[in-house]
Amino acid sequence: ERGRGGGFLGIGSAKGGSPYVIVMIGINGVGKSTSLAKIAYYLQSNQCSPLLAACDTFRSGAVEQLNVHASCLSVPLYHQGYAKDPSAVAKAAISRAAEDGNDVVLIDTAGRMQNNVPLMKALAKLVKETKPDLVLFVCEALVGNDGMDQLTMFQKALTSGGHSRPIDGIVLTKFDTVSDKVGAALTLTHLTGVPIAFCGTGQKYNHLKPLSVPFVIQN
Repeated sequence: ERGRGGGFLGIGSAKGGSPYVIVMIGINGVGKSTSLAKIAYYLQSNQCSPLLAACDTFRSGAVEQLNVHASCLSVPLYHQGYAKDPSAVAKAAISRAAEDGNDVVLIDTAGRMQNNVPLMKALAKLVKETKPDLVLFVCEALVGNDGMDQLTMFQKALTSGGHSRPIDGIVLTKFDTVSDKVGAALTLTHLTGVPIAFCGTGQKYNHLKPLSVPFVIQN
């Protein structure tokens, strides 16, 4: 672990005082922004000071959605509006966090289908230029076999974009809807070796938890 933050994140100051950077990626509509807000709440609960970076400069309403979360959590939001280079926005957000004393930057990215080559190249560019400490792939717990294709294609895009480290963890959303059926979770982790960082279990900010392996085995 890297210090404060605990759990999977283990956030500390290993980069000489620079903020710890987390990038959230995934396809459209899986709950990236909501999961990012839940992680921000988790970080606050562990004595961290996060800043949210609105780097989805494509989807209408994305900045406003993140601003609502920022207001509810009383955390700062960095944005430059729409039709901007997401990589440039992300780098500027990291600089702002360093200036203002925020120790974690949570970068929200635009959802994209795994076979959309231009958008995947743009994502690889963002990851390459920001050099994040953690890349979290967000997908639904009910995703089924398509989840494997999504994760594989995102991994491939990041690697081909010059990213030296693959996806670090998975955030499973809507985990409360699958009961004891955890096939997607087991498949994604077993075939790729990427661990499950968190499971979303509801709509509230505190509805985020680590995957309990003993609970899964018991059920």
